[in-house]
Amino acid sequence: MTPQAPKPFLYVVVCAAGIARDVSELITAAQQRDWEVGVIATPVATNGFLDTAAVEALTGRPVRSAWRTPADPRPFPTPDAVVVAPATFNTVNKWAAGIADTLALGTLSEAYGLGVPIAALPCVADALAAHPAYQESLIRLRGMGVRFGQPYTGEAGVGGERPDFGWERALDLLG
Repeated sequence: MTPQAPKPFLYVVVCAAGIARDVSELITAAQQRDWEVGVIATPVATNGFLDTAAVEALTGRPVRSAWRTPADPRPFPTPDAVVVAPATFNTVNKWAAGIADTLALGTLSEAYGLGVPIAALPCVADALAAHPAYQESLIRLRGMGVRFGQPYTGEAGVGGERPDFGWERALDLLG
């Protein structure tokens, strides 16, 4: 019997936005497409935005949000791709500026250097998205090869219904 090749590994970077509570939709979709998944969350995302226990049960791996020491083993293999969802105003701007003051931002900066495909699903209010720094950040990140899905504001539409975040779009962007 020939040993099975390892599944590709997907890093999912989760930022602090209300929609983050539904990241299991992305994880499940990725697993159905034969990805192994590891989640890296911004520190704020772990404080009430993300159900860490549910994500850990779904992935079978700890949710990471803090740096490891050099003596600690790497908890995840090197990624084959990275998805940032939801990608917030703060994360997009810091990432584009090369600021790596959290594990999530350091991971995104490193993924670019490794040449790993990156997809992002922004979740940014229209008033913030209008800021010139955000627009410049999108241009810079696109120039780095980051593939962006349609923006999501989270604003309720006519009738009070919120649009679907479309988690699977991130996987489609990876190709």
